[in-house]
Amino acid sequence: MPGDLRLTVVGNPDNRRVGLFTAAALAAGLPRPAVLPWVDVLTGAAPPPAGALVRVDSPGEDPEVDRLLRRTATPARHGELVGLADAYAGLVDGLGRVAAGGAELLNDPADVAALCDKRRCHALLHAAGVPVPAALPPVAGYAELRAAMAAAGWARVFVKPAHGSSAAGVIALAVGPGRVRAVTPIEVAGDGLFNSLRVRHYDDEATVAALVDRLAPQGLHVERWLPKAGLGERVVDLRVVVVAGRPTHAVVRASRGPMTNLHLGNARGDLAQVRAAAGPAAWAAAMETCARAAACFPRTLHVGVDLMFLLGWRRHAVAEVNAFGDLLPGVLADGRDTYAEQIHALTSGRWARWRATAEEAVACGA
Repeated sequence: MPGDLRLTVVGNPDNRRVGLFTAAALAAGLPRPAVLPWVDVLTGAAPPPAGALVRVDSPGEDPEVDRLLRRTATPARHGELVGLADAYAGLVDGLGRVAAGGAELLNDPADVAALCDKRRCHALLHAAGVPVPAALPPVAGYAELRAAMAAAGWARVFVKPAHGSSAAGVIALAVGPGRVRAVTPIEVAGDGLFNSLRVRHYDDEATVAALVDRLAPQGLHVERWLPKAGLGERVVDLRVVVVAGRPTHAVVRASRGPMTNLHLGNARGDLAQVRAAAGPAAWAAAMETCARAAACFPRTLHVGVDLMFLLGWRRHAVAEVNAFGDLLPGVLADGRDTYAEQIHALTSGRWARWRATAEEAVACGA
């Protein structure tokens, strides 16, 4: 019975996602979910809830949580691109603490560990036959990056920190005879690199090389820059939320540059126009790809798939799959937002059915 479903959310109490999920649970007639702050998980101040059904949310940008994740005496300065691999290790450790208490997680720790490592996520998707951009072997700095690009015959790549989100530290790099151009939200300030809300352009190769070399020790994932389809003067891609194996909600992200993240000042595009441009067959194939991408993480209730149609609209590829990519304010499907959809999947039994099917398919190597 829905009233018997008692949920716990691991997250920062003032996180918007926590509030929206709580509202969805209450609207469905469920008891108010308990909130276990990330600070308490990481300090051991509160024991993991044994036997609870737990949704894990993003640690967010809380300074104390950042300090605890990275196991440092002081938090990073706001937006500073430092300790990304350490924060990832702290996240994985925190998930393990929750799971060790006997809770049933709606975000499986092993799935989240893969989702939050772009190299592992890309490898899983590729092995499952999900279309993804080709990737370079690991590179330890700018010189190795340029050599690998030359060997592959690529002039344009996306350089991404292996552990990061919201385009933090991402560089769209284009090279040619005697020229280099990097588009990135990275701001170089004093003694550090900082993620910002403004996209910058760097044309000086020494500056670009320094950016790559400073990020490389934290781990890099480098993908071929594929040409996206566009509408009007903007290129577009999609954030598609898949809940219990079903693509349910989608937002079009439209940009005049290579980075489409909405928080960077880009615009929401028209979903109906995208569907019309792609046509029914290509749209259906793209949604099937999103479902296949989610099936690579069969013990996780929802993921956010970044999907791009390529020039001509007949081909598509998955750029990333996000563990915490369900914040699509105002987007409804069948009258439900992404959080109400997750509650519906739990109370209707769809989550249990899909999980059993997906796990069986993974076990059989499908």
